[in-house]
Amino acid sequence: MNKIKMLITAAFLFVSSFGCAQQDQSNSITMEQFKEILKNDKDIIVLDVRTPEETATGMIENAINIPVQVLEQRVDELEKFKEKEIFVICRTQNRAPIGASILTANGYKAKYVIGGMSVYNQK
Repeated sequence: MNKIKMLITAAFLFVSSFGCAQQDQSNSITMEQFKEILKNDKDIIVLDVRTPEETATGMIENAINIPVQVLEQRVDELEKFKEKEIFVICRTQNRAPIGASILTANGYKAKYVIGGMSVYNQK
């Protein structure tokens, strides 16, 4: 009977640990911080990982558009920015963390913007 209780307790703890997992925000930046950097640094590198159809509604000035779906294949296009920090943005912050992870895995310094363009466009 004690073994069953221990197994049930262990299984519960194991399963509940997944429910508490949150998106890692250690490589993120708030919208407020991003807008401040954007205002003060004219050399900022912004990577917009939305699709071309989505960017047709508007992009941040001088942003580079490489959809997250093809970023792994096209990451070398960003080689000249390898020593700079790249700020990754998407529409609602679902794809930007993936884009930032791809860049980091390839030796780039990257942060994703919390909130995405949907928050950026709010006045």
